[in-house]
Amino acid sequence: MPVISNRDIIIVGLQPWYTPIGSNCKNIALELSRHNRVLYINSPLDRRTVLRNGNDPDIARHIRIRKGQEPALLKISDNFWNFYPSRMLESINWLPSAGIFNFFNRINGRRYADCIQKAVKELGFRDVILFNDNDIFRGLHLKELLKPAMYVYYSRDNVAAMDWWKKHAPRVEPELIAKADVAVANSLFLADRLKQYNPNSHYIGQGCELSLFDPAAAYTKPAELEGLTGPVVGYVGALTAMRLDPGILLRISQERPDWNIVLVGPEDEVFQASELHRQPNVIFTGRKPMSELPSYMHYFDVCINPQVLNPVTEGNYPLKVDEYLAMGKPVVATATATMQLFKDHTYLAPTPADYVPLIERAMQENNSQAANARISFARSHTWESSVGALYDAIRHTMKNN
Repeated sequence: MPVISNRDIIIVGLQPWYTPIGSNCKNIALELSRHNRVLYINSPLDRRTVLRNGNDPDIARHIRIRKGQEPALLKISDNFWNFYPSRMLESINWLPSAGIFNFFNRINGRRYADCIQKAVKELGFRDVILFNDNDIFRGLHLKELLKPAMYVYYSRDNVAAMDWWKKHAPRVEPELIAKADVAVANSLFLADRLKQYNPNSHYIGQGCELSLFDPAAAYTKPAELEGLTGPVVGYVGALTAMRLDPGILLRISQERPDWNIVLVGPEDEVFQASELHRQPNVIFTGRKPMSELPSYMHYFDVCINPQVLNPVTEGNYPLKVDEYLAMGKPVVATATATMQLFKDHTYLAPTPADYVPLIERAMQENNSQAANARISFARSHTWESSVGALYDAIRHTMKNN
């Protein structure tokens, strides 16, 4: 697949480079840096974050950098730099008035752009491609302030439907999408949403870093799974009611008390208070390091993704399903629009009542041929392929312009 090379690319988004967990944006940045110079901008500090989280080591370091005590521009590799913006932004999401919010958001945008310009000047970047990873508010005015050769907006979550964003994002994001030179998304659902505001919108698929998920490796059985009798039905990931339906899990555990329901990941308050903790066949392991997750999946008979249906999950690309499939495991998941991409290799549940019969069917039909097909399908979702589709969208836009 032809690549775009020898370009200068600036990446802004919601996730700083130093965040320990992986993200689409970080993987895309690394793939782009194979052939281009990349400047990855960390989220700027705002007053509320400093007041609330000033003792966090990463925030404390950013504060020191802002005071000039440490360098703001760090070289990660030959083609890759990470930058800490020095200007303080105002915390404005709480503002009730659209007009007042817009006024201060423009001020924030100018402060942010001024910082980025300093790094651009220091590196000698020219004719930049600006890639915005779902940063709706801070990214709104960057096109006119930075004047990039091309502005790309990337949607990987319907964040405007999330509680924190609901006050202003449903009004602001369409404006941002419309002004982008090209908009891209990692799911067909989100790509269709982008097309409502920008006809030059494209689906670029999803890449996955699956080297950790090796079905042929030898894994030690986790302590929580020792001594279990009966099938093990497992979920790996954050347990949050915004995305998962605890009622589905409760129904499975009550209908099939002979099954073990193993939930690997941190819980939000809804899950902590749920009836699931009083079910004898439900096991909560808590948060586990990424390196240990394949060992849990290896000993699951069926993996599940019991998503609740809402505007956030309908277009969300479930990376965990690729990880399950990469381990060769049968998967039962809620039938969201995005899960239709996986329909040939998973069992999709239209309703909570469908979970138990589909899990039973998944166990009965599991065999080595099906497992190998699942593994092959998951491994086709590479970052090289996803970024290749991004290159195609950029080339298409350049040609039309």
